[in-house]
Amino acid sequence: MNIGQASELSGIPSKTIRYYESIGLLPAPARKDSGYRDYSTPEIETMRFIQRARNLGFAIKDVNELLDLWNDTHRTSAQVKALTKRHIDEIESKINELESMRNTLVTLSDKCHGDDRPDCPILEDLASL
Repeated sequence: MNIGQASELSGIPSKTIRYYESIGLLPAPARKDSGYRDYSTPEIETMRFIQRARNLGFAIKDVNELLDLWNDTHRTSAQVKALTKRHIDEIESKINELESMRNTLVTLSDKCHGDDRPDCPILEDLASL
């Protein structure tokens, strides 16, 4: 099937499929005599795997590692769990950072009168070191 069909079935835009091929995340597909890419069902399954992992926030390097584990029949589930646990820790760290940012902004917003006066604690805080 062509790249448009592969895109539709996998949920990955054609441009992104080409990018994934260029960085080696996806192997280069077979080519038709016309030179067009010709994707097979296993390649679509790999694209869906990549899309699901990316939707869960895994970085490209982690997706590559997950693909290697997926294709390795001698892997251990402990390897997959360790990678996933590391990703969970990163997500929790980001959540903490976002909560801290939110709390700071709420505090600054509460201090701002939001009226016609020119003074604004939000801008004063942003300008401070």
